Amino acid sequence: MRPVVDGLVKKYSDRYDIRILNTSSRDPKMMTLAQTYRIQYVPSFVFVNADNSFSALVVGAVPVSQLEQELAKLA
Repeated sequence: MRPVVDGLVKKYSDRYDIRILNTSSRDPKMMTLAQTYRIQYVPSFVFVNADNSFSALVVGAVPVSQLEQELAKLA
């Protein structure tokens, strides 16, 4: 999925802040984020609105079109 996410970053970086996080890290910040958004499986895609409110969680290897649909829903 990394190439798909890299493609989204290139295509949408002017409109969205897309971040890649390693939830298997022992970094306390990553562990907190994983707990906050209830990340249990990899890959997981968390969509957060500009006001930091939760929008959606997509789990698994999904088509890029599904990720683009979730991006389009963000406020």
